Amino acid sequence: MAADVHADGLIWDDGLIARRARPDGGPSVPAAASPWEDAEHARNRARPAADGRWEGGWEDWAEAGARTRAAGDEEPLRERLRALRELVGLSRTRLDGEVLAEAGRVLEEAAARRRLSRTYTAVAVAGATGSGKSTLFNTLAGVQLSETGVRRPTTSVPVGCVWEAEWDSGADGLLERLGVPPRARRRVQPRDPALKGLVLVDLPDHDSAAPGHREQVDRLLKLVDAVVWVTDPEKYADAVLHERYLRPLAGHAEVTFVVLNQVDRLPSDTVEVVMDDLRRLLDEDGMALGEHGEPGATVLALSALTGEGVDELRRSLGALASRRRAAELRMSADVDGAVARLRPVYMVDTPHGPAGLTERAREDFEDRLAAAVGASAAGQTAERLWLRHAEQACGTPWARLLRWYEARRGCGEKAGAPAKAGEESAEAPTVARPVLAQAVRTLADEASAGLPRPWAKSVRDAAWRGAEGLPEALEEAVAGLGDEGGEGAAGDGARDAGREARMPRPRWWTAAACAQWLMLVVQLLGLYLLVDLFAGGPGRGGVWLPVGLLAGGALGGPLLAWCCRIAARGPARAYGMAREHRLRRLATGWGQAWVLEPVAAELLRYREVREQYVIAAGGTARA
Repeated sequence: MAADVHADGLIWDDGLIARRARPDGGPSVPAAASPWEDAEHARNRARPAADGRWEGGWEDWAEAGARTRAAGDEEPLRERLRALRELVGLSRTRLDGEVLAEAGRVLEEAAARRRLSRTYTAVAVAGATGSGKSTLFNTLAGVQLSETGVRRPTTSVPVGCVWEAEWDSGADGLLERLGVPPRARRRVQPRDPALKGLVLVDLPDHDSAAPGHREQVDRLLKLVDAVVWVTDPEKYADAVLHERYLRPLAGHAEVTFVVLNQVDRLPSDTVEVVMDDLRRLLDEDGMALGEHGEPGATVLALSALTGEGVDELRRSLGALASRRRAAELRMSADVDGAVARLRPVYMVDTPHGPAGLTERAREDFEDRLAAAVGASAAGQTAERLWLRHAEQACGTPWARLLRWYEARRGCGEKAGAPAKAGEESAEAPTVARPVLAQAVRTLADEASAGLPRPWAKSVRDAAWRGAEGLPEALEEAVAGLGDEGGEGAAGDGARDAGREARMPRPRWWTAAACAQWLMLVVQLLGLYLLVDLFAGGPGRGGVWLPVGLLAGGALGGPLLAWCCRIAARGPARAYGMAREHRLRRLATGWGQAWVLEPVAAELLRYREVREQYVIAAGGTARA
């Protein structure tokens, strides 16, 4: 309770709340009890007496302790509200606005309530027509403030009663937020100090036939800190009361009072029977009951007309107001309700949780991308091309002549003569779009497995958005592999591949070719000597020399070609694997940039919002 100044200038203060030393050596000033209280309010809470000491008695010391404990209890709620605000911000572009509407409303109402002083506790008195709530309101106030009578409905606008000093205006902001008109605001002197700071609001009937009354009740029930539900022996089991109000507000049990009014109309031996039935109905509504020291709703039997049981309700309200935790409990319950309704879109009850983008899913996606660009077929083609070039370079001259002759006749292979090294490599294989689509679909399904439905859809959409232009990009990048400078290729890997597009020519091919020509020379020399011998020439060396030379050259050429073919298998396989690896690396790079990274970003965002959800639900970031 803040300090106030009378008209005669006398200062009233509520004692020491918290001390803070002044740098000039003067008397210490009280620090703000909580983030809800501004500095001006804190300074007004205590004034120094003439001797420099701070005034205040034992009750004020107790009040200071309550403030300090409440300030410490606010930290978890503050952290939960921060997490919920972060959660809504991260999810706004991923979820429907209607899904986040309730959480947004809770954040707005919590921010509005935290801007007001927590010194006051707003308690609504709600009930059905004829339940006697206005009579109970007047009985608690001790004066006739709210109109009562037989005419229904009696209360047409909310009536507020503030248990505070008449010169204090600290509750005006709270009453403005509740929409209580100035003409319906009353202030009473607190006969019981425990009621200091209590703001009691008499609501219209929730079942009123008058237009606008139910809307007023529904609006105010979302703004007050606590609610006193007044029922009677005839309507305590009313379906509207339980299904429309008590059941949805079951999570607000700690700030809920359910009173059975007009017990003076019941025989004494049936009061407990009706109360037991009322407790049973509340239990079926899911509302915890505050019995045996457990936190929960307070259930009382009273008679506003005779005053029976009203003192017990007054003590309960005084205890609630003196602790100054009703607003925190109400906001915490609101956050619990909002988080519970958001659970289906953030959490899935699975044994192992979402798998996410696993290493196996990545490898499977890369394998399918490689198959889509034909990396394996391109490697095999490159291997065969290398072998053919080796055979052409190391084959016998007679075999080259035969291939040339067959090519001239159109019976040989299309490339009978040695093709240009980069000619076949420059042909860009077409990307298999069905294989690529299957790769994206499988990756999206595996990455979104175990996620809540909205986030699974978000992951799948991210994958398909990236895959829209991927086939064309891959075709252009693969075609760029044949460029000398790598123009049109994607990334450093593609540029390196472009530089290597021209097929290398090992030196031993040249040596083998020279050896083949040497074998041809030996054959021709042997043939010349043999012809010269048959023509009557000198025949030096006899017949065996030309026959040996001719046979050696004829057999040595094919034998050398066969050895070169065997020797070329290893390098050809390495060349084919290098070609396959280049294509695979190219496809992986594009797939990672266009599909994997967007999917990973969505999964990371879900992980962040899930952590914030756990904090908002009252857990920790590691839960």
